Amino acid sequence: MSRVLVVTDSTASLPAGLAAEHGVGVVPLQVGIDGETFHEGLDLDSAALVAALDRHAVVTTSQPSVGAFLEVYRAAAAAGAERIVSVHLSGELSGTVRAAALAAADSPVPVEVVDSRTVATGLGFAALAAARSAAAGAPTDEVVRVAERVAASTRALFVVDSLDHLRRGGRLSAAAAAIGTALGLRPVLGVRDGRIEVVQKVRSRGAGADRLVAAAEDALAASPHVRFAVHHLGDDAAARACARRVEDVTGRSVLVSPVSAVLGAHVGPGLLALVAVDDPGAVDVGVGEQ
Repeated sequence: MSRVLVVTDSTASLPAGLAAEHGVGVVPLQVGIDGETFHEGLDLDSAALVAALDRHAVVTTSQPSVGAFLEVYRAAAAAGAERIVSVHLSGELSGTVRAAALAAADSPVPVEVVDSRTVATGLGFAALAAARSAAAGAPTDEVVRVAERVAASTRALFVVDSLDHLRRGGRLSAAAAAIGTALGLRPVLGVRDGRIEVVQKVRSRGAGADRLVAAAEDALAASPHVRFAVHHLGDDAAARACARRVEDVTGRSVLVSPVSAVLGAHVGPGLLALVAVDDPGAVDVGVGEQ
């Protein structure tokens, strides 16, 4: 084990096994369905969430407990980690990073907590890049800088069917939700300063997919080291079709993954998203990976 271990949380939306393959610890967030608590990635996946949303179940989410973080930090120390870099979902959207900071005070080894100020594989790619740096023997401060640099480079766009879930969850104001859904337009969301905002409105789902592909072209023009992911909630075929289009116009492989259950609970079914980050040291991951 590297002397520096990287930890993230389940909203990183990394495919099953990818985090473990890179030695990244994952702390699960919690999802409540009709009063029953689940831990995403352990006993709940996005398919189960879609089924719950389709039957209009009462769905809630909550950050990991301080104890859950401590459990992961103590296990890392017991396995030989001397320091931990803990990289998490934007603090503007969740108390997860605050819970990590509270747990860090009682960790048996020093913990550097990083607020990624982003979501999904913007966070996931940052954690993987940090783990790659740690495995190469980089000191803790450099591992932190790598995580911050990749996270800060994130371009994330989300096409959703409705803003109702975000409005009800408090992630978007009622005024912004009303504007976003005016005239029957479909909203395109982005992440700015750690918050989710409506950045554009399109006429159809197809136009939304076109906007994601155009954003991929823009990202490639801005950086020769861009890495892409496409997320979905309940429509793998649409995600793979979008990923193939991104591959065709950029010549780059695309990681395809369902969005995490916690993020999915806040955006609702029908999500299609593109994430792009600037990551010079990334290993190419293909469309076939899940």
